[in-house]
Amino acid sequence: MQKLKKIFYSALTLTFLLNVNSPSNSTQKEVKVYSGRHYNTDRAVYKKFAEETGIKVRLIEAAGISLIERLKREGKNSQADLILLVDAARITNAAKAGLLQSIESPSLENDVPYGLKDKDKKWYALTRRVRVMVANPKVVDVSKINDFTDLADPSLKGKVCLRNRKSPYNQSLVANQIVNKGQEATKTWLNAMISNVSQPFFPGDISIIRAVSKKKCGIGIVNHYYAARMLAGINGRRDALYAKKTVVLTPSPAHVNISAGGVAKYASNKAEAIKLLEYLASPGGSKGLAEPTFEHPLKEVNQNPIVKDFGEFTPDKVTVYDLGVNNSLAIKLMKDAGWN
Repeated sequence: MQKLKKIFYSALTLTFLLNVNSPSNSTQKEVKVYSGRHYNTDRAVYKKFAEETGIKVRLIEAAGISLIERLKREGKNSQADLILLVDAARITNAAKAGLLQSIESPSLENDVPYGLKDKDKKWYALTRRVRVMVANPKVVDVSKINDFTDLADPSLKGKVCLRNRKSPYNQSLVANQIVNKGQEATKTWLNAMISNVSQPFFPGDISIIRAVSKKKCGIGIVNHYYAARMLAGINGRRDALYAKKTVVLTPSPAHVNISAGGVAKYASNKAEAIKLLEYLASPGGSKGLAEPTFEHPLKEVNQNPIVKDFGEFTPDKVTVYDLGVNNSLAIKLMKDAGWN
């Protein structure tokens, strides 16, 4: 199995180099990126960076958990220079595990807003994701649903569908509720909301949107960009039709999650890694990552008409650090409530 993994990682690296980088030479500077983001459109940003700086980008993509375990296993022998992960808990856990190093960068401090960066300067957000509700107006009264707490209402018995407890996005959502409303109120909300779930928990956000559109349930919780991608036809015509049967409800203030990056502890190309991280977090770089994936850049709202139709959102004041600190407690409360 380990041999197969190595072949998989090598193939990804080779594909990226052949397709987006300029011809290499023995003296060319480079940066090795371990990325938990899985969007082909990111490569256009890396290509632009390589063209502007002459720094070659070597990319390895894998699930966030797999990357963290690989970094722990490799230790000082790791080839990683820059680590990109999605979700607040994953990037904060990577920092706690000693996988990232503190860096000094005035441009990162300027470009990344407060609450979206590590106080110890070990990681910085690159894009924003809003956790929203997606509902079928033929099944539930959307005028009565304004916040995640409304999913605990007895009138929604059997009408709520959720992604499983392992989803880092759901863990961060519960952590957000703990910070905003306290542990006891969050317990009460979880118990009541979970009692409204009448079917097995789903493996992903897209499957929830499909279930809501088919009236298998009336409302679910997803990241906003999954609905946008479906509406745009990224997943095919059938999913676009499914998504059109639903409406997106954004709580105000909104729970915002992130994708983020940090320089690996044992980076052998530290200067190049910092330069790439600065590039990705810059207004142009963040927009380049977020625009085609329907995420939001760090300081703007995605101007795609589909995302704009979801309406304006006001982020709440919970920091990414707060989400990471409360992750373990969130998982415990979810488990206690029966969120499988």
